[in-house]
Amino acid sequence: MADASVLGRLTWYELLTTDMKAAEKFYTAVVGWSIAPFDASPQPYDMVMRAGNIPVGGIMTIPQGMNFPPHWGMYVGVPNLDEATTRIQQMGGSTLSPVIEVPDVGRFRTMKDPQGAAFSIHEPPDPPKTAEHEPVAGEVSWHELYTTDAEAAMKFYTTLFGWKPAEAMDMGDMGKYYMFGRGFPLGGMMNKPPQMAQVPPAWSLYFRVDDVHAAADRAKANGGQVTNGPMEVPGGDWIVNCLDPQGAAFSMHHK
Repeated sequence: MADASVLGRLTWYELLTTDMKAAEKFYTAVVGWSIAPFDASPQPYDMVMRAGNIPVGGIMTIPQGMNFPPHWGMYVGVPNLDEATTRIQQMGGSTLSPVIEVPDVGRFRTMKDPQGAAFSIHEPPDPPKTAEHEPVAGEVSWHELYTTDAEAAMKFYTTLFGWKPAEAMDMGDMGKYYMFGRGFPLGGMMNKPPQMAQVPPAWSLYFRVDDVHAAADRAKANGGQVTNGPMEVPGGDWIVNCLDPQGAAFSMHHK
C-alpha cells in the first residue's frame, strides 16, 4: 500500500494515439520534450521528458480492440487502489479497465466519474521521491474538466482526492467555472457549452510553455491545428487550444 501523502497527487500523463512516432516528433517540436523508451513495458511505450531529463508522461499506441480516438489521460495517486475503486463506484463512478500492474511503477486502473469523464488512479509502490511544486515549462500546468454538472463533479473529486475548492468564477450563460488546487492551483471544472453538446465529458490538459504564440505557430507548422486562441485569460495568463496531427486535443499555457 502506498503512502497516504500520494492521495490526490497528479502522478502521470499519457497519450494514447494511432501513430506513436509521428506524435513524438510533433510534441518534441512543439512542447520541447525529449523522448526515452520505457523498456519494462510489454508493448512499445515511450516516456516524454522535460528539461533535466525529468519524465512527465508517456506515449503509446491505442491497444487493439479499444474503440476510442487519440487522447491524453491523467493519473491521480491513491494509497490503496482497491479501496479507491470501491469508493468511486459507491459515489456513482465506474471502471473502464481492469487493474494493470507494472513492476516498480505500481498498480493502475482507468475509471469514469459519475458524469462520464475518464481518469486513471495510480497506487505507487513507494512514497513520492520529489516534493510537489508549481509547474515549470514542459509540465502540465492546468487540468480542465468539461462536464454536464460541474458542481456535482467538483463535489466528487474534492471528496475523493482531497482537492481543495478555490474561487468559482461566474461565466454568465455558461454558469460557474469551479477552480481547485493542492497548495497551488491545479485546474478548473465547467459545464460544456452548447456547441460541445455532442462531445462526451472529458478532462483537458494544458502544457506549460515559454510563449503560447510561438508554440501555436510551431503546432501549425508541424501539422497540428489551433482550435481556439491564443487568448488572454483572467489573471493575465495566455492559453491556446490545439489538436495534434492524430486528432488528440491538448492546450498550452504561459504566465
